[in-house]
Amino acid sequence: MALADEQCVGLNAGSTLAVADETTAMLAGLPEWSVANENGIDQLVRAFRFRTFAQALAFTNAVGEAAEAQGHHPRIVTEYGRVTVSWWTHFLGGLHRNDFIMAARTDALAEQIRG
Repeated sequence: MALADEQCVGLNAGSTLAVADETTAMLAGLPEWSVANENGIDQLVRAFRFRTFAQALAFTNAVGEAAEAQGHHPRIVTEYGRVTVSWWTHFLGGLHRNDFIMAARTDALAEQIRG
């Protein structure tokens, strides 16, 4: 099953971060994403380019709706023609499979907006 087709799972005290091998394997399917460490927390980050602000805003709203539906929320920075999305699991302080699922869904949403 493709990452974009998976559902995010609920987290609890027993949930764990993705280990290095898992991160490497999942990141291989998301070639435009990179792992950035901000304040000691690994995050998936990608900048998306659009022709217009209207497209960038539509994408931002689509990502927000997808995030709400899955109960997993990113940092989104919207600028003219560019949207930067960062996924990480706040509860765990790093990367979980849910972040990779949402990154894959974010890629699919960008393709829909670009048409």
